Amino acid sequence: MLHSFRTLLTAIGLTATLAACTSVKQNSTSQEMMVYVGTYAKPDAESIFAYKLNEETGELTRIQGVKAGENPSFLTLDADRKHLYAVNETTEYEGQKSGAVSAFAIDQQTGNLTFLNKQPSLGGAPCYISLDHKNKVALVANYVGGNVSAYPIQADGSLSASSDMDQHQGKGPRKQQDAAHAHCIIPDPANEYALAVDLGIDQIVSYKLDQKAGKLERQAQPAFAAKAGAGPRHLTFHPNKRFAYVINELNATMTSLMYNAANGTFTEVETVPTIPSDYTGENACADVHVSADGRFLYGSNRGHNSIVVFAIDQDTNKLTLVQHVSVQGNWPRNFTLSPSGKTMLVANQRSNNITTFKVDTQTGKLTYTGHSTELPSPVYVQVIPAFLGVK
Repeated sequence: MLHSFRTLLTAIGLTATLAACTSVKQNSTSQEMMVYVGTYAKPDAESIFAYKLNEETGELTRIQGVKAGENPSFLTLDADRKHLYAVNETTEYEGQKSGAVSAFAIDQQTGNLTFLNKQPSLGGAPCYISLDHKNKVALVANYVGGNVSAYPIQADGSLSASSDMDQHQGKGPRKQQDAAHAHCIIPDPANEYALAVDLGIDQIVSYKLDQKAGKLERQAQPAFAAKAGAGPRHLTFHPNKRFAYVINELNATMTSLMYNAANGTFTEVETVPTIPSDYTGENACADVHVSADGRFLYGSNRGHNSIVVFAIDQDTNKLTLVQHVSVQGNWPRNFTLSPSGKTMLVANQRSNNITTFKVDTQTGKLTYTGHSTELPSPVYVQVIPAFLGVK
């Protein structure tokens, strides 16, 4: 009798455990995502938007619109998702020939944004912002100014005045390369170097990064010299931290790189086209991302209006074309992959919509879900796990 009772208790315990595990699994697979969108907008208009993403369907539901100043065209979040930072892509701020950089606090229940402060970017048309891996300093690329600047981050998430700025010099052979045009700056995986991609001078400029002081010490040699007229735009690292990729706006190519972490430089593996060989229309590449498992690489084509998909050779870092897929819109600026890797959102600037795609994690291929969300001039989009109060 006692044995039977113990058996019954064990069975009940196993059932409860299995039910709990099933519940956790169901909750994790159906977890909703939070989406932040940066746009081109007038100073008095809503310009940063928050949405809820249903990963099962690809549908976006609006949560909040924030008057975040003019043209918050590129965003970034800190690692704890407590603060959001935006560039205000303008050429004049408070009487200066400068854009601005804004900081916001994120409500941990709702995901709503509250403005903290703003600083001049020290150059015109800031178009990229990133944080070092310890969330000590914000790094900004100024396109029209052709320079990069750094901002220490205070304990409350606000931005101090700029602690450093470095001016790029030179030009390239194309009309878009009349001067230096910094387009991206990111820390390397070890947080030792900051790497600034300059479209105007066809270079990736390397800086020794002092995140505590917010200082950028330019290295004697560039991290990488692209082909003349390539117009390198955005840079991203592979999860293995040894591979990297730069998408070239002006000649519609993607370059795979090997990274030397000791001195903050790259060597080229190969450069491949991002558009089909028979396409003869206008095209300007924009954004680049690697899948979380490191197997696939994605880039956006403005003009051809597509996402290009490559498979990555895990030994050589060479690229094999997998797919070109229509973005179901016009002029895809930036795009993002969800944390699960199963969903891609594309910001189509000129058609005023965000389109949602399912990602086949085995093949890397994209399939349009049929969901298109209308909003004015979306430029940047990022997906993160939803906050506790988001329903």
